[in-house]
Amino acid sequence: MSEHSSTETTEGKSLTPTGRGTLLGAIFLMATSSIGPGFITQTTTFTVELGAAFAFAIVVSILVDIAVQTNVWRVIGVSGKRAQELGNASLPGLGYFMAALLLVGGLVFNIGNVSGAGLGMNIMTDINPKLGAIILAVLALGIFLSKKAGIAMDRAVVVLGALMILLTLYVAITSGPPVGNALKNSVAPETFSALAITTLIGGTIGGYIIYAGAHRLLDAGVSGPGRVRELTNSAILGIIVTGVMRVILFLAILGVVHAGAALDPDNLAASAFQAAAGNVGYRLFGVIFAAAALTSVIGCSYTTVTFLTSSTKNTARQTSYLVVGFIVLSLVLYLSIGTAPQTLLVFAGAFNGILLPVGIGVIMWVAWRRRDLLQGYEYPKWLAALGTAAWVLTIYLAINSIQPAIDLITG
Repeated sequence: MSEHSSTETTEGKSLTPTGRGTLLGAIFLMATSSIGPGFITQTTTFTVELGAAFAFAIVVSILVDIAVQTNVWRVIGVSGKRAQELGNASLPGLGYFMAALLLVGGLVFNIGNVSGAGLGMNIMTDINPKLGAIILAVLALGIFLSKKAGIAMDRAVVVLGALMILLTLYVAITSGPPVGNALKNSVAPETFSALAITTLIGGTIGGYIIYAGAHRLLDAGVSGPGRVRELTNSAILGIIVTGVMRVILFLAILGVVHAGAALDPDNLAASAFQAAAGNVGYRLFGVIFAAAALTSVIGCSYTTVTFLTSSTKNTARQTSYLVVGFIVLSLVLYLSIGTAPQTLLVFAGAFNGILLPVGIGVIMWVAWRRRDLLQGYEYPKWLAALGTAAWVLTIYLAINSIQPAIDLITG
């Protein structure tokens, strides 16, 4: 999906409206890719469990995410190569291994995203979840079948992302959360949960999510040493958008928990929204959940396909058709087997857990040792050191991700 002619600028010149739209689209593509059904469920569960202390986990995860994302976007953007291409350049065959892991994990999670789209439509309108999933899948297909698929995708994720944030903000204001207590806990938590922090980091930058925005900018022609400022600012803004949504959702649920409302253990988030704003809140949750699922379908499908194609050998139309095929396959599998079984989701999580340190390891290797791949760009050592520290943390995340799969196999 290349729009080189409309977005390329030289360093120091202002971006065209289309260029600004592309940057904004990449920011929201990464952000909304992470704001999926799992994001909403995780945030709600940990808020109910930890209360205001969950604020600390959110702050830590945002800081780690910024350290990782700024390195990933800068290396991919400056080199002009996708993550798997950098993998193959670092070690022959490594990029294909990364692509295989992403394909397996992406397909399983996309079945979950399609399922979430159906559930959101059901909550919003009471229609059959499978019919709801078909309707939203068709909307996603329409985006990638349009003549300007890249621009259509950019606009869709920006609009849906803004919609999710504004609707959740309304519920947060309605629920009346103890903001002062949350702020206090953001730096001095009453309870510390390493699990909450690792889960949030994995959910925000795990699997395909970390590459979504950077690959989008490559396809739009935003690459090279002269684009460092745009790449860095976009990466940070993407994490901030995700963080804002996380904070607002956290406050919405926290207000309900603080008020002592009894929540349905089978659907904590929906019942929390209902407790905060009545039936309107319940329906709004359906809109938010459906929008989160739809943007995750878009982001997951697009990014998975970019790992299977080349930015130089495949045309924008070929890429779009492959994305359409991936969405159709995900929908057919959902309609056939229902939502992805828990066992498959755990294994997919393990695949993503492996991909995370492998992919970031490649990025950091290029940053430290492969200036030739960076077009002669001298990479800031402080930024590389920061990214390397975060990479060590992802190894810990990988171990936590793989263990559940081992437990499943052994018993």
